[in-house]
Amino acid sequence: MKHFVKISDGVDVAPLIAQLEAQPELWGQFGWRKEISGGPHGQMTDIWVRFAEKEEEFRRPHFAVWYPAYRKLPALKSLIFDAMARAQASHLGGVLITRIPPGQRVDKHVDRGWHPEFYNCKLYFVLKTNPKCVFRVMDERVVMNAGDLWRINNLEEHDVINDGATERMTLIVCTRQDA
Repeated sequence: MKHFVKISDGVDVAPLIAQLEAQPELWGQFGWRKEISGGPHGQMTDIWVRFAEKEEEFRRPHFAVWYPAYRKLPALKSLIFDAMARAQASHLGGVLITRIPPGQRVDKHVDRGWHPEFYNCKLYFVLKTNPKCVFRVMDERVVMNAGDLWRINNLEEHDVINDGATERMTLIVCTRQDA
């Protein structure tokens, strides 16, 4: 596969899922991705863990900062930094948790701009999924399992379709690999 690289599997994500279920108010606090008219993320919600300090800085070079969710979800720390180590990443950028309800999707799109181009190693930790949830990049399709860690090429056209009966939840860790 050219657009997907499986880095590891079988990681215990249950502690983070339990913390997320205990704090449903964390979902959707920063809704600008979902609210873009005609945007690809309209059918999902997310939790912002780390990104630019101010919205006007999102599309230009910036140092990412931790959002309050990071302190409320202590299981994140080991997952994030373990993912960075496994990918041999040199820098940490944005971090978010996404949730796609049953029967919903993230529409086809290509990530562009300073952040996705500088943070050239986008990591996906699968927290919850089902056999009918398919991630597509160009002509490649993958059904992932909970506890899997994948590197995805998000600079090519991609989408996620959840045709299953349960939600799909993913921890996205944007990192940079030098060389």
